[in-house]
Amino acid sequence: MAPQPVVTGLSPKEGPPGTRVIIRGEFLGTKPTDLIGLKICGTDCLLSAEWVSPNKIIARTGIAKGLGDIIVTTRSGGEGTSSVQFRAVGNHEVIGPLKESAVWIEEAPTQNFAWGRRTLVQSVLTQEDPLGLSTEGNEQKNVDNLRELFPNGSGDLLQENFSPALFLLEKHSSTTFADLKAGLKHLNRKVESQKEGQLSFLKSNAGSVIDQLDTLMNIRDKVQEDIKQYGPEPLNVLEQEIENSISKSEDIFTDVLVRKEKADSTRAVLLALSRHKFLFCLPNTVEKKAAAGEYDIVVNDYARAKSRFGKTEIPIFRTVMEEVDHRILQIRKQLHDKVIKMPQSVEQQRKLIKALISLEVQQSGSSINEKIRTTDPAWDAIDARAKYLEQTFKQTFEQYASKEGAEKSKNRDMSQPPNRVAFCEEICEIAASQLPDLWRLGQMYFTGELRGPNDPRPGDFRRMILNAIEKICIYLKIAMCTTDAEARALRQSVGLIWPITHGSNDIFKAWLPQCLRYIRITYATLISLDLPSPALDILQKFIDETRLHCFSNIFERATQKCSKLTELETWEMGVEDFPGATLLPQRLEELLIETLDEAQQACINPEIREGNLLESESDGQREVSLRLQKMLLCFCDVIQELAFNSHKEETPTHNVSQLLGYPNNQSSGPASGRFASLSPSTAITWEQRMLCCLANCAYCNKSFFHRVGKLFERYGYPLPSLAIETARYSVNKLFSNILDAYVEHKGDPLVGTIEPSMYLGGFQWDIEMPIGNLRPYAHECCDNLVAVYSEIFTISPALLRSILEPIVLTISEELARLMSCVPQFSYSGAIQANVDIRLMRDTLRIYTNETGRNYFLEALEAINPPLNGEQLKQADEILERVKARMKLQLMCFFVQEP
Repeated sequence: MAPQPVVTGLSPKEGPPGTRVIIRGEFLGTKPTDLIGLKICGTDCLLSAEWVSPNKIIARTGIAKGLGDIIVTTRSGGEGTSSVQFRAVGNHEVIGPLKESAVWIEEAPTQNFAWGRRTLVQSVLTQEDPLGLSTEGNEQKNVDNLRELFPNGSGDLLQENFSPALFLLEKHSSTTFADLKAGLKHLNRKVESQKEGQLSFLKSNAGSVIDQLDTLMNIRDKVQEDIKQYGPEPLNVLEQEIENSISKSEDIFTDVLVRKEKADSTRAVLLALSRHKFLFCLPNTVEKKAAAGEYDIVVNDYARAKSRFGKTEIPIFRTVMEEVDHRILQIRKQLHDKVIKMPQSVEQQRKLIKALISLEVQQSGSSINEKIRTTDPAWDAIDARAKYLEQTFKQTFEQYASKEGAEKSKNRDMSQPPNRVAFCEEICEIAASQLPDLWRLGQMYFTGELRGPNDPRPGDFRRMILNAIEKICIYLKIAMCTTDAEARALRQSVGLIWPITHGSNDIFKAWLPQCLRYIRITYATLISLDLPSPALDILQKFIDETRLHCFSNIFERATQKCSKLTELETWEMGVEDFPGATLLPQRLEELLIETLDEAQQACINPEIREGNLLESESDGQREVSLRLQKMLLCFCDVIQELAFNSHKEETPTHNVSQLLGYPNNQSSGPASGRFASLSPSTAITWEQRMLCCLANCAYCNKSFFHRVGKLFERYGYPLPSLAIETARYSVNKLFSNILDAYVEHKGDPLVGTIEPSMYLGGFQWDIEMPIGNLRPYAHECCDNLVAVYSEIFTISPALLRSILEPIVLTISEELARLMSCVPQFSYSGAIQANVDIRLMRDTLRIYTNETGRNYFLEALEAINPPLNGEQLKQADEILERVKARMKLQLMCFFVQEP
């Protein structure tokens, strides 16, 4: 028994009922009659099976569905197995030519099974292998090479130019010679079997011949019956029937043909729709993509459609393109509205502008483009951004200005920045964020990236930038003005004003450096954009003005602090090289250092692309000199306030003669030290304060103002000579006024006591008197001078000459007057007067100027009669004794440099 059939290959592996399937395997039968069964997916397909070789069978599938095996059954091997499966798909219903269908079904050639029987033997005409040999595994030779070898031959058995050699090369190029011999014998047997005689043919086919004879007899009988029924000319009836058949068939198949035409046209339309689906969907596609903001896709799709169908003559395509053009026109209008709609980012505007320009260029030259006004979208975007920037400035100003007016009656938190500072910060942030966007958009326009067909307008753009920066400066100036005069000037020039509340200027001045910082940050941002110089110069000039304004306000606040130094005066003398000067100048120096540090950090140090405020002959240099001059003059006023007005309720002391009843409020004991009377625990008198003020004036004139100039130079300022000289002039004048007041306060009572003391008790110069001591008035005058000397020496010895010299001058003048008024001196009176005057002259000679010496000389010459030699000798002796007794009292007046 032969091996079981095995199916190893299948082509195709799936299909609907009626699919032609090639089955490959092993042991599929030795001959056609050996094949007795074939099932595909459980359906018997033996009727359509065509045995080709033991390795190949061709069949058509039956009605089945799903996945199934291919089972081959042979007589020699029995029922086989399958290693592959076939998948039956599709409807079980077979559609024929008379069945209505949505598509036309092409008619496939069907097999004709005669007499209801199957044919297992292939006809010669359809036989693929007349030698009976399997062609499996034979590789066909190159067809081109074979045609070159056999140009007039053919390998087809049915052709007249059949060439056996070509047939063998095509079909059996790999068959062995022995197999070819066997095939030749097989072919000879088939040919010999066909050459048998008629008798043998009849014998072998007797049944068929009898059937044929019976059929012929039946045909004869039928013909005779037809002649009897239809006459000798039955063909007329046949012709009529054929014509009726034709008519009926036409009636039957008209609908079928119409449906076929409709199906063909529908198929053609569907094919066109499928092939040009992009175009027909384009109107809705561009609208959806535009609504989603995907304008790049809209531009690309429209450009693709224009390149492929822009010049088409097909009506349907032209209709669709017109619809697309109308949709693109609407999208262009929407895009233009979006381009000028603010606020939005530069990148978003750039994307919209590029899409709009691309669509406009693609539609240029067409009739549809005439329906929209030609625009320059990039310039419109620039103009819209510039107007939005200006409107933002205006709205921000109005918002904060109205807030300032609404907060007039409210108590504001002093730790929070004022409303004006918040406005400066916000408007600077707006400028720093939106001006760069405007500039970048303009650069894209002028470099050609966003430019359309229109010519650029650099002049207009330049004016936009300049106008924007000017607006910033104007709004900042309005908000930062600190005087009514500035506010009125700005209102007249620009028509705007910031509602200033009472006292808000003083609060705002402290925040002015912070506003300057905001402006500088904005300026640095604009510098990085490489703006034209005129635009940057506007802001730079405003920054320089603001710096100068800030400097002025810093020094103005410092001057206000200087005016309050009277409250900080402790009358503690701490200047080592100038006794009597208090720590008040040091307080001013500390205030100046603090102010200069603040000014350096806030406004003086120039930042990037800022000018030097301290250039020679500049407004900054003049402002520095002016502000320092005001501060130093204010300091002079502080000294004057301390000298004259700080303790008006206090009763001044008069250290004059007790003989006249004036109380001497001096300390009874000697001072323990020069500064003992000015210790913090000791109350300071009005006279001592005046001496301290005089010492401060002298100290300022001598060295302190010079130190102030050096301090300014150390901070990089030019030497403010004019301010220092003006301050020196003022302090000298103040020194003179305080000195006059002090001399008047001390000298007038002292001098006023000389005449009363001289004539106390009815004394007269023309009477004889005991001599040998000074008169009481001279003693009292010397004591009073010692008291004044002591007070001055305690505070500031450097002031002794300045104060005592005018007092001594007054005393000498008074003595000259009194002596000149005496009509006659007695002998002893003349000696006494000479001793008194000479003692005071010799004692006070260090503090006597030329005029005073003349007055003393005039007083001596007024003694009448003049002293003779004996009187002079006696006077000299008395004078020496008096000086010896008053040596300790008069010693202080002989110190050259106290």
